[in-house]
Amino acid sequence: MHAPAIPVLEPRPTLAVAESTARFPVRRAFCIGRNYAAHAREMGHDPDREPPFFFMKGAEAIVPVEAGIETPIAYPPGTSDYHHEAELVVALARGGRDIPEAQAMACVFGYAAGLDMTRRDRQAEAKTLGRPWEIGKAADQSGPVGPLVPAAAAPDPAARIRLFVDGSARQDSVLGAMIWSIPEQIAILSRFFELKPGDLIFTGTPEGVSAVARGQTIRVEIDGVTPIAVRLV
Repeated sequence: MHAPAIPVLEPRPTLAVAESTARFPVRRAFCIGRNYAAHAREMGHDPDREPPFFFMKGAEAIVPVEAGIETPIAYPPGTSDYHHEAELVVALARGGRDIPEAQAMACVFGYAAGLDMTRRDRQAEAKTLGRPWEIGKAADQSGPVGPLVPAAAAPDPAARIRLFVDGSARQDSVLGAMIWSIPEQIAILSRFFELKPGDLIFTGTPEGVSAVARGQTIRVEIDGVTPIAVRLV
């Protein structure tokens, strides 16, 4: 009997870099939960009493979205309640362990608009049963990310983050409404993981999350980064 052939793996996704022909290779994606107070409350939680927590998406979840192109993403199987979550995504060019908060921004390559698409029914089921969130959060193509805008500094707290479905506004907030800042997120993550170049951090979503259907178009606009648009197919 012959042994099976060694598989040839698909390459990791790479993200466009604004005003450049270079591509940013994605290693893995961390996501923070309940990082905007109003969203935490709409999901039935009290953000004043909860420490930060993180979950992950595999590389298969990341969909590179190019500037000005409406990108198709699949409506996944196993759900009838698929939700949008607009997020600022941070890309790391450096990493390390136990990174001091004061040095965390030196790890940042830049920022992009992104989506944390969520099987909300499956996430709710996992919460009730005390199970991991991957079924709800890590579906294939559940993490569209736009072109990265290189930036050494933290984004303006007054920068707006908005999401539209078929042109109708669903989410509208400012980045300064985050409970845990970007340097805090980097510092906390580095206590549990050795962060590496190519890691992404999805920094949380504001209130207004809701279900979307096949055929609808989702647009994310964040001041200072390239907007993205995807269509569910």
